[in-house]
Amino acid sequence: MILADENIHTSIISALRSAGIEVYSIYESNRGLKDSEIIDVARNMRFSILTEDKDFGEWVFAHHIRDISVIFSRYSFSETKSITQILCDYLKRNIILHPVFITLTISKVRVRQL
Repeated sequence: MILADENIHTSIISALRSAGIEVYSIYESNRGLKDSEIIDVARNMRFSILTEDKDFGEWVFAHHIRDISVIFSRYSFSETKSITQILCDYLKRNIILHPVFITLTISKVRVRQL
């Protein structure tokens, strides 16, 4: 299950759901949550956080939060369609089992075990 941060565009959320991927959207359900609260939701519900917010990298690497998985998307607005397809394909082919930090761009997917 994916926990989509508030900054994830609705078109990406719709595409993930159309691809059969379960998505819980902060924008739709809990607007205004702090990052620490999003982390707590992800921990409690065992969701992977999908975000465009660099602060989650700080939480993981500087504050040593190691019991969550984060998918950090980096792209420009003009690349939205491409990144959406890459994300859907990646999530359909891969089950995120262990705490990882995934950086997703249109040119590569980098997975770091935590």
